[in-house]
Amino acid sequence: MLKYPIVFFDLDGTLVDSGEGITRSVEYALTRLGLTVGDRSQLNCFIGPPLIDSFMSFCGFTREKAGEAVDLYRDRYRRLGVYENKVYPGIFELLKELEALGAECCLATSKPEVFANIVIDDMGLRPYIRRVFGAELDDKEGRKRPLRSAKADVIAYALAGMGVTDKRRVLMVGDRRHDIEGAKANGIASAGVLFGFGSREELESAGAAYIAETPLDITNIVKG
Repeated sequence: MLKYPIVFFDLDGTLVDSGEGITRSVEYALTRLGLTVGDRSQLNCFIGPPLIDSFMSFCGFTREKAGEAVDLYRDRYRRLGVYENKVYPGIFELLKELEALGAECCLATSKPEVFANIVIDDMGLRPYIRRVFGAELDDKEGRKRPLRSAKADVIAYALAGMGVTDKRRVLMVGDRRHDIEGAKANGIASAGVLFGFGSREELESAGAAYIAETPLDITNIVKG
């Protein structure tokens, strides 16, 4: 019997390297707002957290201006960025093995659900993902934080959607502190991966129950 028969995976930085699409779209938004980006790698902090929060913290924008930046970001992302991803080495093998073991793998991401669905279809991940749980995208209210954008809210949504009654049987896998903190807020275990955009220090400080250096490590954690 598996220790964690239900596995929630983050998307960006966990299943796929989405750095190019996200940072190019952030750069596009900032350029349209009259700002210059020197080294695009500085924008890696935008990968994972809700965008509006990142524009506010990284750029010092007001919520209203951050909303403008998010709209500009999405202008490029929906056309180009959503297709600029690479599946991390070993992920297909991991998902196939978990499927063979009987684990139910789902997506729990702060990326808007509509974009998350496009990414997993484009990357060929759909056959291994039972359900997709993401943030809500409300184009009519772009100046406000999208409902269910915080990772804790997305995980709560996923738990409800899967009808989970025993949280001890669920594992959240992600690469940033938001994944770990969101799991903790919902009372489930978490595993931080080191092949994404977060560091060991970030993940351990956030309280990750496990650290996975490779996708194979995730299989061992799920088995228990």
